[in-house]
Amino acid sequence: MKKIAVLSDTHGHLPENVLKYFADCDEIWHAGDVGDITIIRKLSSLKPFKAVYGNIDGKDISALIPENQIFMCESKKILITHIAGKPGKYTARVKKILLDEKPDMLVCGHSHILQIAHDTVYNTLFINPGACGNEGFHKVKTIIRFTIDYHVIKDMQVIELGKRGN
Repeated sequence: MKKIAVLSDTHGHLPENVLKYFADCDEIWHAGDVGDITIIRKLSSLKPFKAVYGNIDGKDISALIPENQIFMCESKKILITHIAGKPGKYTARVKKILLDEKPDMLVCGHSHILQIAHDTVYNTLFINPGACGNEGFHKVKTIIRFTIDYHVIKDMQVIELGKRGN
């Protein structure tokens, strides 16, 4: 059993109050637009860490983390990428990955719009944790936590970290 914390779109700002939500997690996943290499260093020093780069990330970040992460967590196949679109409107690149890899879960960012949905077309759980940083049009900073217990994804929790800019 693994407890996972997912965040995205920090854009160079990691709210201090977010760290307490990682304490009882086994892994931290970042779905891109990290914005500052120190965030990668900080998060990877706390827990096992997986991340992808986003469209605002420079060569220093893309040299450390890939565009896509495809891996197993418990018995679930996970795909993390930054720009994916959303159920019914995926990018062509992501549609191809979904068809080829058949992940149980797709984690992405970019839109700054929190969304959790079961995609019946690709039979995948779509997760966008919204945005955790201060840049963008979102009003509230958010992250998601959940548990993967071998073949069951459970205890889905949306955490609000306060208003953007605070």
